[in-house]
Amino acid sequence: MSMEIHPGELVGLIGPNGAGKTTFFNVIAGDPKPDEGVIVFDGEEVQGLAPYKTARKGLVRTFQLTRTLARMTVLENAMLAPKGQLGEHVWAPFVPFIARPRIQREEASIRDKAEELLAFFDLEHVMHDYAGALSGGQRKLLELARALMLEPKMLLLDEPMAGVNPSLAKRLMERIHEVREAMGVTILLIEHDMETVMTHCERVIVMAQGKKLAEGSPEEVREDERVIDAYLGGS
Repeated sequence: MSMEIHPGELVGLIGPNGAGKTTFFNVIAGDPKPDEGVIVFDGEEVQGLAPYKTARKGLVRTFQLTRTLARMTVLENAMLAPKGQLGEHVWAPFVPFIARPRIQREEASIRDKAEELLAFFDLEHVMHDYAGALSGGQRKLLELARALMLEPKMLLLDEPMAGVNPSLAKRLMERIHEVREAMGVTILLIEHDMETVMTHCERVIVMAQGKKLAEGSPEEVREDERVIDAYLGGS
C-alpha cells in the first residue's frame, strides 16, 4: 500500500473494522517494524526506528485508548513529554551546582508551555488533579496537549472522537483545526464518524483488508461505489 501526505494537510483515513488502520499507524510510529517497504518522513527514511526516535523527529501519534499516568497530575503528565530534558541525563545528579540552575530554568519553561497548552484545551481548571480522575473526553484533550508538547511536525490521530460526547467532539475538532493553522502541523486522522471526516478533511483515504481501496476528496469518496459497498454497507 502506498500513500502520500503533503505538509499542512488534514487527511482522513477510514475503513471498516479490521481494515488495518491502527496497524498502519503502529508501523509508521515504529512498532512493529515493517517487513518490507519504505516510510519517508520529512525527507528521511524512518522505517524500523524505535517509537521514541520517530517521535523525536516530529512524527507523533495518539492512541484510540488514551494512555495517561493516572497517579500523576494533569500538569505532570503534560510536562513529561518534551524531549531531551536535562534532568533526564544520568550525569545530572552528580553535578548539582552546575546542572541545577539550568534544570530549574528548563523546568520552568516546560511548565509555562504545559500550562499554556492545557489552557488552550480547556484543562487549566483540572491541571493539578490526578489524571486518573479525568473524564474520557478530558483524557483525549490531555493526550493532544501532551502530543503538542513534543512540537510535532505531523500528528497521527487514532479515533480522537471515540467515546466523546458531541459537544466535546465539536470543540476537539475546532482545536485540531486551530493547531493545524497556528502551528503548521500536518494531520492524518483515523475516524469512524463519517460526518466529521467528510466535513473537516480535505482528502480522504479508504482502507479495506490492509490495502488502499480509494482516495480523493470527501465528495469523490462518498460517491465511490467501492467505498459504499465495503464501508457504508451499500447505503
